Amino acid sequence: MKGIHFLVAVVLLALASSFASASDPASLQDFCVAIEQSDSETAVFVNGKFCKDPKLVTANDFFFSGFQNPRNTKNQLGSNVTLLNVDMIPGLNTLDISLARIDFAPNGLNPPHMHPRGTELLLVLDGTLLIGFVTSNPDNRLFTKVLNAGDVFVFPVGLIHFQFNVGHTNAVSISALSSQNPGLIVIANSVFGSNPPISANVLTKAFQLDKNVVTYLQQKF
Repeated sequence: MKGIHFLVAVVLLALASSFASASDPASLQDFCVAIEQSDSETAVFVNGKFCKDPKLVTANDFFFSGFQNPRNTKNQLGSNVTLLNVDMIPGLNTLDISLARIDFAPNGLNPPHMHPRGTELLLVLDGTLLIGFVTSNPDNRLFTKVLNAGDVFVFPVGLIHFQFNVGHTNAVSISALSSQNPGLIVIANSVFGSNPPISANVLTKAFQLDKNVVTYLQQKF
């Protein structure tokens, strides 16, 4: 009987240890304002950034101005993404959050892309957007919806997603992302615009396209 009790205790401890390691530890300080390089012997290197001496921190380390201003969408895609991450607001360091403004011209597209380190919560401020994301293999299921001003949608971390302005006027959305630096992989750019290029033979077989088409796409990107 004692052996059974011991075994149960070991299993419970193992489960507790597993649960404890499944989430980030609680922060032991109020903030860790990022600086690019250490200019102090007391600076601490955390998550790719040095922490600024707390005594030297100011309100400006947590501040950004001009987010309300429209961005230039005169480009091939008709969209413009302004990302406020740890590089733009040093006070975001270690706080696991960032913000993005996306401006769309009519028919503007934020092309299929993914954020490897962050879930995205999108709020439409103006206009009408067709949005969607695709699940991972083997289903590759598309979840899509048309959003209007005031609507909110979630794109799970690491999944390919897009936003397309299907309205006749400009559109604007705001996204919160669950990482201070969520990362960005634009699918077409990564596949056809890699440096050096992926072998055309590989892409021809992967996409079941004529090799001339693959070569043309690589030249475009």
